[in-house]
Amino acid sequence: MTYILAIDQGTTSSRAIVFNKDRSIAGVGQKEFPQIFPQDGWVEHDPEAIWESVLWSIKTAIADAGIKASAIAAIGITNQRETTLIWDRKSGKPIHNAIVWQDRRTAAYCADLKADGKEGMVTEKTGLLLDPYFSGTKVKWLLDTVDGARARAEAGELAFGTIDSFLIWRLTGGKQHVTDATNAGRTLLFDIGSNQWDKDLLALFEVPAAILPEVKDCADDFGVTDESLFGAAVPILGVAGDQHAATIGQACFEPGMLKSTYGTGCFALLNTGTERVHSQNRLLSTIAYRLDGETTYALEGSIFIAGAAVQWIRDGLKLVKYASETGPLAESADPSQNVYMVPAFVGLGAPWWDAEARGAIYGLTRNSGPAEIAKAALEAVCYQTRDLLDAMHKDWTDSGETVLRVDGGMVASDWTMQFLADVLDAPVDRPKILETTALGAAWLAGSKAGVWPNMSEFAATWALDKQFTPKMDSTTRKAKLAGWSDAVQRTLTTR
Repeated sequence: MTYILAIDQGTTSSRAIVFNKDRSIAGVGQKEFPQIFPQDGWVEHDPEAIWESVLWSIKTAIADAGIKASAIAAIGITNQRETTLIWDRKSGKPIHNAIVWQDRRTAAYCADLKADGKEGMVTEKTGLLLDPYFSGTKVKWLLDTVDGARARAEAGELAFGTIDSFLIWRLTGGKQHVTDATNAGRTLLFDIGSNQWDKDLLALFEVPAAILPEVKDCADDFGVTDESLFGAAVPILGVAGDQHAATIGQACFEPGMLKSTYGTGCFALLNTGTERVHSQNRLLSTIAYRLDGETTYALEGSIFIAGAAVQWIRDGLKLVKYASETGPLAESADPSQNVYMVPAFVGLGAPWWDAEARGAIYGLTRNSGPAEIAKAALEAVCYQTRDLLDAMHKDWTDSGETVLRVDGGMVASDWTMQFLADVLDAPVDRPKILETTALGAAWLAGSKAGVWPNMSEFAATWALDKQFTPKMDSTTRKAKLAGWSDAVQRTLTTR
């Protein structure tokens, strides 16, 4: 029993990876599932489609590794954060589609709470802002909208959870209703200082305590899988939200270390140690991870649209057949054109937090074509990262010189990573193992099981694939950043 299974349940697909004891990959399974868009700004997932994709991915990964489930020492789970589910405790059947983190249906409610002066209390307790991004307002919407849901919730018949809780419930045959501190900390219902569900927040969002899961450390006993699923009862020993798992997988264990993950969205986390930093620049204070009862905090900047802009170019505009074509296409763009895309398809995240903003492209001419649009989409991710790092440096004065560790699908593009280093005017480090989110979940489970090394030994195994250093002159950089700033200001509805 030396293998570790990581479940990486993402926004557009589910992936399972079987890791060897030496952290190399033995087997992989991955399956996409549909995105549901009921209205403008609304995003949902079918929970059963997620569950089926996870089961398929696990079984495929185990078969790919050529092992039996009985050879797996432990399972680690990482998941898309904030996506919200409520299900029946007896049947396990969800009462509604999952409401995805990108969903903006509660924007008006958040605006009302802000107008009532509630954001200060919420931020003080949770480190978060009043935004539809987080789970709390989604829970209220479900309880208020689904017929009979509120009465059933108050009677203890329903269970709320983020995707990790739902998967654990299903994997354990309904025996465990649990989550970890990183996922709990993204709900607007959890006090990250006292590390507990907060009665004032529950009252504000009208959420009955009876539907809440138990909150555990990131490396903990989350139950065992039902033997009928995979032919063996396997312990689940690690859980963390995807960005926290990536922070762990990138071995950002020391204060001041910074990672940024480029998936559907982009999320940068700066480890601030045991000190919780209260942002003055519209960043989030969040739990980086909680181990052995000790909480490590982080500053986080959240970009809602990163790789999703590339998906739009591929699937919406049909300018490319494969996402990997956007890098070479961007490289062929006319350098004299200054085209900017502000990808506010579901609003703008940090540091703007404008839920009503929508996407725009500026600077188009008759000579603009697919190459210029692709270039603008990739550059937008880099510009947004620069906005986040500027805000972090203002909040965290001890950060010193920035070296950014990157991961996620987009970092495979050398062109994009070079432009990122140029815009940041700072080095960008791409690791040899790009599956850092799954790796972080695997380390939580593997270290808890005693199969993988401790934190310091694990950190020593982090290996660099390539470092990108700035090559752009300062005059060009300033001009490009000024153009980006102008494009953002033109897009904001809250300016």
